Amino acid sequence: MTAPLVRVLIGMEVHLQLATRTKCFSAAPVRFGADPNTLIDPVVAGLPGALPVLNREAVRLAIRTGLALGCQIAPLTRWDRKNYFYPDLPKGYQISQYDLPLCTAGAVEIDADGGGTRRVRIRRAHLEEDTGKATHDEGGDKSRVDLNRAGTPLLEIVSEPDLHSAAEAMAYLEALREIVAYLGTSDGNMQEGNLRCEPNVNLELEGGVRTPIVEIKNLNSVRNVGRAIEYEVARQLAAWRERGETRENTPRSTRGWDDVRAVTVHQRSKESADDYRYFPEPDLLPLRIPAAVVERERAALPELPRARRARYEQTLGLTPHDARVLTQDAGVSDWFEAALGAPGGPRDAREVAKWVTGEVLRHLNEERRGIGDLALAPGGLGELVDLVARGTVNERTAKELLRELLAKGGSPAALVKARGLEQIGDPAALARLCREAVAQEARAWAEVRGGNPKALGRIVGAVMKATGGRADPGAVHRILGDLLREEA
Repeated sequence: MTAPLVRVLIGMEVHLQLATRTKCFSAAPVRFGADPNTLIDPVVAGLPGALPVLNREAVRLAIRTGLALGCQIAPLTRWDRKNYFYPDLPKGYQISQYDLPLCTAGAVEIDADGGGTRRVRIRRAHLEEDTGKATHDEGGDKSRVDLNRAGTPLLEIVSEPDLHSAAEAMAYLEALREIVAYLGTSDGNMQEGNLRCEPNVNLELEGGVRTPIVEIKNLNSVRNVGRAIEYEVARQLAAWRERGETRENTPRSTRGWDDVRAVTVHQRSKESADDYRYFPEPDLLPLRIPAAVVERERAALPELPRARRARYEQTLGLTPHDARVLTQDAGVSDWFEAALGAPGGPRDAREVAKWVTGEVLRHLNEERRGIGDLALAPGGLGELVDLVARGTVNERTAKELLRELLAKGGSPAALVKARGLEQIGDPAALARLCREAVAQEARAWAEVRGGNPKALGRIVGAVMKATGGRADPGAVHRILGDLLREEA
């Protein structure tokens, strides 16, 4: 049985941990890596008589994120109890939002698989508390529960099934991570559980046939999201061909991702809203969001990464590659702009970008540091770019200086002067050095005259060695070209 695949349908449920100091409905602290069960209080533990108190900062960060996603912010929202029992949920219910979510009807634009852009619609984004974490021994005889994560504020972002490939799902997650990092509402670190996602995947086949929707869990990296979706697409297509599984004869299900075997594994049939027995949370009043609060957050939104990327390309003339590299981290982007606009400018944005995307980011990667750890201020890079542009130093010397400056700081101009590193650009002096190099590298010069231009590099190298790297490479090439024409 065959049926050509028309398209893959992927909707994403993303749980984003908000960057608060305390939990969503209690004063228990939020901190990664603490000893198990040390970040709890009576509310988190679900003790009788303990009442929740709403975290104002969690609401503010949720509103800020919703606005950046283009969502409408509800003037009135409320809290609901989502009832289910797990060992890591002591109360037996989760405080969440059901029919009156905080944020609705947004969108995220991504680069579509195959070119162009795709607008991924956001159905809703609602605030809720996290559960704890259960771990199980391989033998299955022991389980442990850590409630440190329980009660942590989450923003659950639910998209429409507008993604049509693993690559687009990965691009969507990366776009979300960039946005919240720019906003400061979350760091989006999947390894620490600050961003967790469950793709909902099914297939549309010819003739209007659709496979049952599968929700995939246990994904701890963007790469694994892509791998799991690719596996699930192949598995569902095979299930339809071999057993005729469709959404009419097979229920929705939840499958876990086995990273070792690189397969999805059936866990359970998917619950419906009725299974959760939602009802209004009696211990929390409905929440009214004043329009002034929303507008204050809207006015404070920073330029978002996709808009900044477009500005770099259209206004500054950067390549799409450089624009993307510079805008993946808000701190790097801000550092680049500070170097570009530092005193002594204006500067060619493409030249500054070259140094940031090259030497600066290479240093950070090698040292495993962030842009805020650099000893060199952005203005120092601007000063170095100016020295190269004026011909005071050549690029080779500048690169050597920059490696030192990034680690130790200081003034490039002062360092050049103190060490006597000014570029040698005097035509007479360079002409003399070039003749000496030609005599020294007579065999290479003969090869150049015989039609081998690569041999010229040995002669240029001899000049650079004689000057301690301070000769102007462009002038050296011009002089050697003149000598070659004279002998022709």
